[in-house]
Amino acid sequence: MSQKPITLQTLLEGLNRDLAHEFQAIMMYRLYASLVTGPMRSELREFFSGEITEELGHAQVLADKIAALGGTPTTTVPPFELTRDPKRMLENVLQAERETIERYKERRLQAQELGDIALVVQLENIIAEEQVHHDEVRQMLENWPY
Repeated sequence: MSQKPITLQTLLEGLNRDLAHEFQAIMMYRLYASLVTGPMRSELREFFSGEITEELGHAQVLADKIAALGGTPTTTVPPFELTRDPKRMLENVLQAERETIERYKERRLQAQELGDIALVVQLENIIAEEQVHHDEVRQMLENWPY
């Protein structure tokens, strides 16, 4: 658990940070799907495009919860690296997934400390989905031939 007591404001700030990164993931996947080149273009385009729907779902959960708690959902999208190199795209996605999982674990602890069981469960579901994404991308990068 955290050192200082968690406040509703702390949770809202964290949820907005998470929401901003979901927006980032949506944009990253959309642009990577458009920019990807090379022999794996079709497969990677389909993969990147397919992730957008799930990330939109995460963003909806976060925005709805922020609003329900009396906050205002962010419109911020953090910058990310644009590249045309398919391997670099996957490496960027893998790093983003690692960071996302850690943020959501922290948020889950905050929600638990504040007694918001519904949010704890929602965050656990999102963590599980993000872990699946992480594992899939990690496996895609193993023995990358290109």
